[in-house]
Amino acid sequence: MSEGREGVPGRFGTGERTERSEGREGVPGRHSMSERSVAVRARDVSRRYGSVWALRECSFELPAGRIVALVGANGAGKSTLLSIIAGTLAATHGSLLVHGRPVARGESGDAGSRVAILAQDKSLYRDFNVSDMLRFGRSTNRVWDQRRALSWLARFDIPLDRRCGRLSGGQRAQVALAVALGSRPVVLLLDEPLANLDPVARTEVTGELMAEAADGDMTVMLSTHIIAELSGVGDHLLLLDAGRPVLTGDVEELLDGHVRMTGPRADQPPGPGTVVQAQHTDRQSTFVLRRPPEPTAHAVVAPGWTVQPLTLDELILTHLKASAAAHRAREAAA
Repeated sequence: MSEGREGVPGRFGTGERTERSEGREGVPGRHSMSERSVAVRARDVSRRYGSVWALRECSFELPAGRIVALVGANGAGKSTLLSIIAGTLAATHGSLLVHGRPVARGESGDAGSRVAILAQDKSLYRDFNVSDMLRFGRSTNRVWDQRRALSWLARFDIPLDRRCGRLSGGQRAQVALAVALGSRPVVLLLDEPLANLDPVARTEVTGELMAEAADGDMTVMLSTHIIAELSGVGDHLLLLDAGRPVLTGDVEELLDGHVRMTGPRADQPPGPGTVVQAQHTDRQSTFVLRRPPEPTAHAVVAPGWTVQPLTLDELILTHLKASAAAHRAREAAA
């Protein structure tokens, strides 16, 4: 076979041959409920390239069986973070656990081999046909589910006998996803791999991934720098800015916990909560608040003030602007 290569299909395993599964076998051993409910736990994870910090003191927990939207501008540290989770890059310091197990660079144990990472380049051999790619996946993964891979391809009518180099960008993305899913990962990392899909196809693929995650306790982490693409993409958010986590949590809970209050000119809003953003004119003030979860915090609206919810786009942009302002303030004080 030709070596016309676009990159090895993610990090789906170590190449070590062991007995493979055609179904649910090979799932990592059971942990306590607290361990199993958290797919990824990071504590002060940092990564430095020379004198430049790509990640700084990243601490977060991601729940199992969810679709996590990893959001940030280009250069925010998304790809670096995904590579550390996958075990293809070492953190400068800090600790990271996948389902309670540490993942080190080159990890070949249960945790490392059950994390799949798929980059935007689709990671396919151009001269392989689709069936060849499935055979490649079977030969390089310690766990392999042929039925799952074939089922994914069938959903999107991908011909098995066509060479990958002759597939469209969207079809190549589907083949790469099929190989990734065939390895039955506990965590699937997608580094903007759906960029070549049209909006309708992207929504359909995301919906299918959500179903896969719900059925098998797989956690999907999908990165993007395009905020407009987020609608319906995930149910959990991790927002990065300048290598630091800015906001993380369940999307619905985050939206419920933020409001925009507009009223007469005031230095502070008339209610409890943390001010994320404040804008003033001579006669009017507008605050974006992150309010405490207590019901009393939402019960009373002061006279002359209106309270409005935020969209997800507004929530993300507000926190990014606040983070940028804080970063400028830190630099000015240094």
